[in-house]
Amino acid sequence: MLLESITTPEDLKALRLEQLPQLAEEIRGRIIEVVSHTGGHLASSLGAVELIIALHYCLDLARDRIIFDVGHQAYAHKILTGRNKDFASLRQYQGISGFPSKDESVYDKFTTGHSSTAVSLALGLACARDCSEHEQYFKVVAVIGDGSLSGGLCFEGLNNAGHLKKDILVILNTNELSIAPNVGALSTYLNKIISLPIYNRFRNSLESLVKSRIPKGSRLMKIANKFEEGLKGLFIPGILFEELGFRYFGPLDGHNLNLLIPTLKNLLNIKGPILLHVVTKKGKGYSPAEDEPVRFHSASPFDIKTGKALSEKQTTSPVTYTQAFSEKLAELASSNKKIVAITAAMAEGTGLDKFRGLYPERFFDVGIAEAHAVCFASGLAKEGLRPVVAIYSSFLQRAYDQIIEEVALQNLGVVLAIDRAGIVGADGPTHQGIFDIAFLRNIPNLVMMAPKDKAELEAMLEFAINLDRPVSFRYPKDKLPIIPLPCTEIKLAKAEVLREGKDIALIALGSMVSPSLLAAEILAKEGIQATVINSRFIKPMDIDLFRKIGATFRFIFTVEEGILSGGFGSAVREAIEATVINIGLPTEFIPHGRRDILLEKYGLTKDGLAGQIRQAIRSING
Repeated sequence: MLLESITTPEDLKALRLEQLPQLAEEIRGRIIEVVSHTGGHLASSLGAVELIIALHYCLDLARDRIIFDVGHQAYAHKILTGRNKDFASLRQYQGISGFPSKDESVYDKFTTGHSSTAVSLALGLACARDCSEHEQYFKVVAVIGDGSLSGGLCFEGLNNAGHLKKDILVILNTNELSIAPNVGALSTYLNKIISLPIYNRFRNSLESLVKSRIPKGSRLMKIANKFEEGLKGLFIPGILFEELGFRYFGPLDGHNLNLLIPTLKNLLNIKGPILLHVVTKKGKGYSPAEDEPVRFHSASPFDIKTGKALSEKQTTSPVTYTQAFSEKLAELASSNKKIVAITAAMAEGTGLDKFRGLYPERFFDVGIAEAHAVCFASGLAKEGLRPVVAIYSSFLQRAYDQIIEEVALQNLGVVLAIDRAGIVGADGPTHQGIFDIAFLRNIPNLVMMAPKDKAELEAMLEFAINLDRPVSFRYPKDKLPIIPLPCTEIKLAKAEVLREGKDIALIALGSMVSPSLLAAEILAKEGIQATVINSRFIKPMDIDLFRKIGATFRFIFTVEEGILSGGFGSAVREAIEATVINIGLPTEFIPHGRRDILLEKYGLTKDGLAGQIRQAIRSING
């Protein structure tokens, strides 16, 4: 096994070029073996194996830098940089991260997980290098996917890099998929380039002729350059990257090491901004992932022989909050023709694939462009439509300005369906949806809700669509509670009392309602009777009820699945004159690990809540 001899990138360089295909197969086997048990981003990482081997073979990573955009394609990078021995702990609590992590390895310069940032980060490194005259020179490479190009930040970085003319290599890896098939004009443009590789072949021949036979500065040289410009327009419409200031090379077969390695060695010696375009196959080397790259983008544990997901023991309802949202939105859209749905390249993840199938003319996938998604929704709402924008909580952060300026300030009827709110789990700190309550609740005009179960989610969605003002509602990446609770009519700013008790009050929000009720049952056996309130609304809150509670109970607890600083509990404390004890998540980055493990770690299970409440009462009573 070649892989067993590699513990650092330097070990890779000891291999002969003809040994590298075998290494690629061993790395693929290792990735498939581990991800079949842990789950993870399989298809992307399988597609990038040869590219990552070539980069490690050509660069000196003791000084050179690689920045992976998002980082879900970087498993081979982890394996080649000393983490193969721990790779079986991928995405497990206290194991190695599923994304690049600055705290995990010196070879990961940044902790990443969101799209379209790599070019800007790489350019910053290159400029810092050139500003430090006495520091060792290093090369900087940004690896981006075609999906990254749909994010505006990537273009901002490319634009600035082309202007500054710094030595930087951007590798564009296209496979026609970011998560689902890419959409938009850029995807069409890249497909045209792939189908017309004649340009660079001609250009290389032209350069050889000009340099060998024509004197520099001659009229014939100028004519040749003008002819080249005309050729660009003829064969590659727009020449987008070259017009941005990059030298474009490609497209190359991203799985051909005999082509990749000499090309990279040559390009790394060229000054200025360079863009190398490679074409790879997502899921390469594992037929189930090649056949279903969307399903294997973020795969659950699976059987290697068949590719089928391993069945899990169902201890709770198999229906998730996302599925309930998907079904209800499709149902409402059947009778309300004004409902439109928007996603930022996450149709399957947000459940909008069902809507897309039923109402394709009212479905919009804008690519990895959350800010545009929200701004675009405002335009739709202004003309009387009812846009529902489904975005993960951690990705909604990227649209903060548009929520304020284009939605709330205009007071438009845009519905923000915030999926993956709270602890997400194995994807780690870049994906934990713990900040949305705190960053949204200070925005004027915005109504904020959180459902406790399926019936309430359905009622809240219908309420939000009919309200005709900005509304958000958040729900976790989780299965719905087993025991359905009564669902009274949703009324603006009205909470509901689910349990009466004389000793303490629990004001719970969304996903924390069920564990709060179960915690109340535990406490009741100890002689502590709790009133449990389902807040429903984060903003506006049921101030009258909460003030009544404040005047009635000595011990008042709020329970939320979000950060405590500036969160729901803080809002309750600001609103009522009473001693309020907040239970939630600390204001820190939550590590990766299974959702149930992290909920237990932070005391947000029924037993954890009962324990925190018990301890608080004892502490106050002395």
